[in-house]
Amino acid sequence: MPNSAIRYYICFEVKKMTRYRPDCITWSSRFAVGIKIIDDQHKGLLHLINDMFNHVVGDEAEERLYFKSVIQQAVKYIKVHFNTEEKIMIHTRFPGYKEHKKEHDTFIFTVIAIAHDFKRGKRLVLSDFTRFLKNWVFAHIAVMDKQCFSYIKETASRKSDGKLSVSQEDERI
Repeated sequence: MPNSAIRYYICFEVKKMTRYRPDCITWSSRFAVGIKIIDDQHKGLLHLINDMFNHVVGDEAEERLYFKSVIQQAVKYIKVHFNTEEKIMIHTRFPGYKEHKKEHDTFIFTVIAIAHDFKRGKRLVLSDFTRFLKNWVFAHIAVMDKQCFSYIKETASRKSDGKLSVSQEDERI
């Protein structure tokens, strides 16, 4: 029995009917940018992706039904998250804002195009779509968001309660 089959079997036995998904993402410090609202939203994105992986069951009809029920909610969540990041970037005058926003816009356009194709009857392979999301989110958080929020933390000041604050009166803005 291959190692992956053994892991699946052991995890299945331990978790009582919960499938082991090696594609699922576990939150770790490598995703943390150090700004609570962004880290919380990133955790939400990872949860969304994990939920999609958990609905990859090999039954195309069931996966289509699931995708239909979740895609609009997913797009809305992603737009809210990107809007939050972009407001922070604008407020801090982040020099890489245009490039970062372009990445966001391209990603949203791609996801919406996939959703429209799905609505028109194009075949959707949920596992491929979910891997696309996972790979994009990994690369985006690990590179672009880390750079962006490192800059933002440098330009922010720390209030007495320990929270970061960016003031309009701050000369760096």
